[in-house]
Amino acid sequence: MQGLTLETLATGLSRQTFATGLEDGRILVLEAIGRIRVIDPMAGLLPDPFLNIRNKVGSASIEQGLLGLALHPDYPENGRLFVYYTDRSGDSVLAEYGVGDDANRADETAGRVLLEISQPDERHNAGMLQFGPDGYLYIGTGDGGAGGARVNGQDPKTLLAGILRLDVDAADPYAVPADNPYADGVDGAPEVWAYGLRNPWRFFIDAAEGLIYIGDVGQESREEINVVSLEPVGYNFGWPSVEGTECFFESNCTISDYVVPAIDYGHDEGLSVTGGVVYRGSAIPELTGHYFYADWVREWIRSFRFESGTADQMRDWTDDLRPGQINSFGLDATGEVLIAGWDGSVSRIVPVR
Repeated sequence: MQGLTLETLATGLSRQTFATGLEDGRILVLEAIGRIRVIDPMAGLLPDPFLNIRNKVGSASIEQGLLGLALHPDYPENGRLFVYYTDRSGDSVLAEYGVGDDANRADETAGRVLLEISQPDERHNAGMLQFGPDGYLYIGTGDGGAGGARVNGQDPKTLLAGILRLDVDAADPYAVPADNPYADGVDGAPEVWAYGLRNPWRFFIDAAEGLIYIGDVGQESREEINVVSLEPVGYNFGWPSVEGTECFFESNCTISDYVVPAIDYGHDEGLSVTGGVVYRGSAIPELTGHYFYADWVREWIRSFRFESGTADQMRDWTDDLRPGQINSFGLDATGEVLIAGWDGSVSRIVPVR
């Protein structure tokens, strides 16, 4: 392999927040304003949206809008999909929609709200959704911004500042998995799987290794990527007591009391991490197992491989890809890496041979 390059799949989109592939080669792309668009492998970007809920979504702030999408593990059979968005009041909503006879159109009239989370501030909404290999839905939530940063991060009784884990099949609107760390509701909210995160804008579950990679956007000085197993042990990632590998609000902290990031970097290198995805496609076998991530402000893109509890084989791909500001990563149906750019494009990473 001589290097990597970007294959442009579509342009002209608006504030894309996520992209994911379908088995037939189509790609679904979220726009913050409240639309899901379809990129067809033959026709390109289709003019009509797959889902249009602009009347429900509030996107005045750069961190608000339609932020997350997860397709049910049995989506080809049941057409169920889940979205996470900021509503017109500024609060966060998890909702379910479905697809009927028209594969390019979800039924906007049949949506139902599963969960609402009050947001104290317009920032730090996070919003990533993904199903784990256990069949449960994982949800990333931010700390609520300035209105809640000091209190929410170290409070597992709030649904903010962490990763939630729900069973969307066992009850209406959902059930709490019996092995969630606070399933009994005594020491934490039953939905909480992990806490102590500031703004986990993007996480990724690598089912092949049973790991979750969490990109947590920093505040004063550090950006971080955490990598832990999917064991429901009630991980505490430390915010706001610590930021990355440095003490923050807790001046005499013990870093080892919290989950220590796989990597963190200072604001001399970057200012806003965009968490990414683990590569397990077939076009670039040399990079199998590499986790791609980026910095939104400094416009670089890098990868590493997580082995034996350590991040190694670190590579910088910025000169190859010239990616600009990366809003989000995704995977197509074959496991190739998708990039949603601030410039309105969706691209795929491909090898140069």
